[in-house]
Amino acid sequence: MTYNYDEIIDRRGTSSYKIDLCKSRFGTDDLLPLWVADMDFRTPDFVMNAIRERCMHEVLGYTIRNKDFNQPFIDWVYYKHNWQVQNEWIGFVPGVVMGMSTAVLAYTNQGDKIIIQPPVYPPFFSVVKNHKRELVLNQLIFENGQYRMNFDELKKQAADPKVKMMLLCSPHNPGGRVWSKEELQELAEICAQHHVLVLSDEIHADLVLPGYTHTPFAMVSETAKQNSITLMAPSKTFNIPGLGSSSYIIPNKNLFNLYDTQIHHLEIGAGSLFAYTATTAAYNYGADWLKQLISYIQGNIDFVSMYIQKHIPKVKIVVPQASFLIWLDFSALNMTDAEVQDILVNKAKLGFNPGTTFGPGGSGFHRMNVGCSRLVVQEAMQRLHTALEKL
Repeated sequence: MTYNYDEIIDRRGTSSYKIDLCKSRFGTDDLLPLWVADMDFRTPDFVMNAIRERCMHEVLGYTIRNKDFNQPFIDWVYYKHNWQVQNEWIGFVPGVVMGMSTAVLAYTNQGDKIIIQPPVYPPFFSVVKNHKRELVLNQLIFENGQYRMNFDELKKQAADPKVKMMLLCSPHNPGGRVWSKEELQELAEICAQHHVLVLSDEIHADLVLPGYTHTPFAMVSETAKQNSITLMAPSKTFNIPGLGSSSYIIPNKNLFNLYDTQIHHLEIGAGSLFAYTATTAAYNYGADWLKQLISYIQGNIDFVSMYIQKHIPKVKIVVPQASFLIWLDFSALNMTDAEVQDILVNKAKLGFNPGTTFGPGGSGFHRMNVGCSRLVVQEAMQRLHTALEKL
């Protein structure tokens, strides 16, 4: 069937994070909320139908994952990424951030150091600091409109015996970069040489845009396979983050056992009934919906890129290679972050994520979510153009 991504759905009154927290985050709630990384598209019919069918049985009691729960995920990962995942490598955790936090507890101790690569998704900072581990910042290098890894610095940082783990964002959020196989191989060798375990957050892997290919970190070499934990989820792909469902993939049996033990110690191994139902339906029936979604998102990105080049040339777009998030560079305006934020919020009435929340390297940038109707994207660009034109 053909899906309608132009539809505008009013999410007010649904306890939506991006709607109901606008006032506390931006000081006003009369904004186009293009910040939180969920999509405004209708959750796919095959997911909703599966939930409705389950609700026909009106007992929502404690529910287990059946023995075949992993198979749709195994089939999906092979279909999307050509990765033959084994059932015994897989476990369930109710969300990728929770999965990251669990890994920090499972593999490191208080006072250990953990490498991250800012600018990066804010929970990468908090899952380290909240557990009293020390952050090591391997800042990405921004050049020629894209990010690359600073391997020279990484080699020095990984050599510190207190560094025990690295958190990799692949594809990268907020920059949208899809790391090449060669880059991931070099990272894998550096980390393995210095006994630094790699956790690869691959929540945006299914949303790679046309012309690019996501390579799961664990696939790039046997070294990477034996020294990594991968986290994947249907949440971004099928717009079901509110259900809390993700999978960890750990081929190394010893690493798997340590992680699995931590899951049991924290008592977080059980998901909700609807997480199981929705995840199974998404992976079984989602291929065609996702193809159409990616085409639509690419159209939104192309619109923003062309509009900015034509009407707002001082703002630069970091063209994403994956996901529905656009990293916009306002640095050529020669304004402070606070001044740009004031224009966005109070003049343009737009709610973007300030780049400073993504750590070092984020100053001068804002993140825009285009996982919405093109009519909304067009309105956002017109508002931005009008506000900046008045300066």
